[in-house]
Amino acid sequence: MAMTELPLRGDFIPLDALLKAAGLAHSGGAAKAMVADGFVKVDGQVERRKTCKIRAGQTVEVAGEHVRVVAPSA
Repeated sequence: MAMTELPLRGDFIPLDALLKAAGLAHSGGAAKAMVADGFVKVDGQVERRKTCKIRAGQTVEVAGEHVRVVAPSA
């Protein structure tokens, strides 16, 4: 299982924006469709809220790819 880290720029990132920023979706529309279709897990649970707030410490999984969100560097 490959784990990628994505540093936050603020307190949170919306789930659809994270998928696009991490390269897991080629567009915002594709990211929203992936979430709506139940292909995305947050901390091991299927998440269907497209703009769910993802915070530091959470892990997002899509098709075997894992992204761990980390706090911004000070």
